[in-house]
Amino acid sequence: MSETLLSSRNLAFELYEVLDAEALTQRERFADHNRETFDAALGTARGIAEELFAPHNRKNDENEPQYVDGGAVLIPEVKPAVDAFNEAGFQNASRSFEQGGMQLPHLLSRACFAHFQSANIATSSYPMLSMGASHLIETFGSDEQKRLFLQPMIEARFFGTMALTEPHAGSSLADIRTRAEPAADGSYRIKGNKIFISGGDHPLSDNIVHMVLAKLPDAPPGVKGISLFIVPKFLVNEDGSLGARNDVTLAGLFHKMGWRGTTSTALNFGDKGECVGYLVGKPHHGLAYMFQMMNEARIGVGMGAIMLGYAGYLYSLEYARERPQGRPVDAKDPTAAPVSIVQHTDVKRMLLTQKAYVEGAFDLGLYASRLVDDCETLATEEERKQAHELLDLLTPIVKSWPSEFCLKANELAIQILGGHGYTREYPVEQYYRDNRLNPIHEGTHGIQSLDLLGRKLAQNNGAGLKQLTRLINQTCERAQAHASLDKLREPLEQLMARLSATTLSLLGDLMQGRVAQGLANSALYLKVFGHAVIGWRWLEQAIRAEEGLARGDAADTDFYRGKLQAARYFLTWEVPSCHHDLTLLEARDDTCSTMQDAWF
Repeated sequence: MSETLLSSRNLAFELYEVLDAEALTQRERFADHNRETFDAALGTARGIAEELFAPHNRKNDENEPQYVDGGAVLIPEVKPAVDAFNEAGFQNASRSFEQGGMQLPHLLSRACFAHFQSANIATSSYPMLSMGASHLIETFGSDEQKRLFLQPMIEARFFGTMALTEPHAGSSLADIRTRAEPAADGSYRIKGNKIFISGGDHPLSDNIVHMVLAKLPDAPPGVKGISLFIVPKFLVNEDGSLGARNDVTLAGLFHKMGWRGTTSTALNFGDKGECVGYLVGKPHHGLAYMFQMMNEARIGVGMGAIMLGYAGYLYSLEYARERPQGRPVDAKDPTAAPVSIVQHTDVKRMLLTQKAYVEGAFDLGLYASRLVDDCETLATEEERKQAHELLDLLTPIVKSWPSEFCLKANELAIQILGGHGYTREYPVEQYYRDNRLNPIHEGTHGIQSLDLLGRKLAQNNGAGLKQLTRLINQTCERAQAHASLDKLREPLEQLMARLSATTLSLLGDLMQGRVAQGLANSALYLKVFGHAVIGWRWLEQAIRAEEGLARGDAADTDFYRGKLQAARYFLTWEVPSCHHDLTLLEARDDTCSTMQDAWF
């Protein structure tokens, strides 16, 4: 039986050969686990994803949520799938045993969740958002807020959302207008409008806990005046029971080109002046708090983009193997039987490109998840700090690079299916439409590039960048033990040398006040930096593949040779192409920045 969600062999390679998941069991928090418990969790995730998520993926797409009597109505298959997800413990996979969780490493939790994202990105979005909201309350909420809101979220009776975007402001959170007025009882009255709130209304839980950004009457201007509030759909009584409906109104549903099974909502807060909210943490610190959920969501969005690209790759690979069409270009006999299109070089090129993009990005997404474990469970505070610095630096890449290049993989999957790829009878066009949303989810490429170049690189005196550079250099040094990898290693070394010089030059612009010049082509910088990171991850995979071949297991020979060929493609086709981009960055090319409105 062909695999449709992700390759179980590739997952095992990542977890146990590249990222050494078993080493995590030597840490106290994960001491009760071993490879058997990890594989059991992965098997359960795969089973539920295949049996309850994947079967209604197309129906989700064809039957969008409907606005009926002030609420959102979903197809009936969504709730049993989400209930099974929760009952199996995946909502709390990384939480402690004491909290009722599995106490799995984040690496394994993310690997489990990848199955659900591949099977049905729309349905999987509901628990993903809820997990992020619950972690936010867990970190910054008061004991009372945890009792009334977090515990029901852990029990999956309440779900959560993040409510940031407003109609007039879009991504410019400094300009939000939602207001919070203090009330006599210590709560607040929220008034404002939020749009594009994923999961903002649905019938999947008893309550929905909105994490809302708003400004207090005495708020300073800009992002320094943003506070964070818990705003439930239903008020919660002191004993934990549900109270009256809060003054939160579903104003309508947006109908997007993808993720069509996820409610995308417009919410009105305080139309009657009675919307109750509860301040989280300190006043005016809301955006700093929300960044925890945003960064968690950015990794989640990146993994969603990866898994949609992965699903398209696997489907087009299977199609190419089964579809007979044409003959080899050097064939002489026109009456010879057609060959499967996987035999044609250009189809191989498109499949190899997909493999390089999705498996390179998959490695990076799991690597980032392992860094989350390191942030929490490494032995010393200094080690945990270093892991956090590296994760912080890589987060814009984890979000944006897959959102661009795994989307390109989906384009190639459509092309491989030929005319069939453009029809709705085959799933690859839906994978593309679903993935096309990810370049804007949790911040555009432009926003991520400004975050990377304008903030993350120089943060803490460049500690994250220095650490990443050291790790890449160490990988290149280890690759020298394999002469066969010289032609893969050298392009990465050349790119890193030039990228490092360009980075220092651009940071010099920023430090000397030439901010507009330094950031003008930040999106181009993000692409080059991302290629360097993915190139590093492919060189790591290539080393592990060479080690696997040296062990001599004949059953895995084709797998490892496939890894080496994909690494070869990315490091000899994709990485060298970045030098043109670096030329533009070095020259501070101003073609885009000097374009005038009137010239369009």
